[in-house]
Amino acid sequence: MRSVKIQKLSVPYPSGKVLLPMKSTTVNFATAARTLGREARERGLLVPGFRCPPRVIGLDRTLKRSNNGVTVAVRVKDRPWVAILADMIEGVIAANRLTPPLADRFRGEMWLALGFTCEAVPITRPPQVA
Repeated sequence: MRSVKIQKLSVPYPSGKVLLPMKSTTVNFATAARTLGREARERGLLVPGFRCPPRVIGLDRTLKRSNNGVTVAVRVKDRPWVAILADMIEGVIAANRLTPPLADRFRGEMWLALGFTCEAVPITRPPQVA
């Protein structure tokens, strides 16, 4: 039997703190929900409620619309933290019925708001053959 070493994934947040999803997923889920809600509100978008898990067994994310608003339910158990965050972001996009290019821009802004960055790496061209 092989042993596998598992690394803890840390997620940076704008405050400079690093949250470890392995410690308390509930706290991190709530923090992410507040961050996404604040960012959506600042853009004049509908802020959905978040809950976990979805009531439909076997689904990672569900969306429920009612007279009181929209609820995004996300499965947290046994999933990578970034997959959970991606479903939360997509839930806000679906709740607001955003379409490209607005949805694409919003998605990128939400990843930044959650503390993820993307550094551009220059492309090096292979040497030209004469």
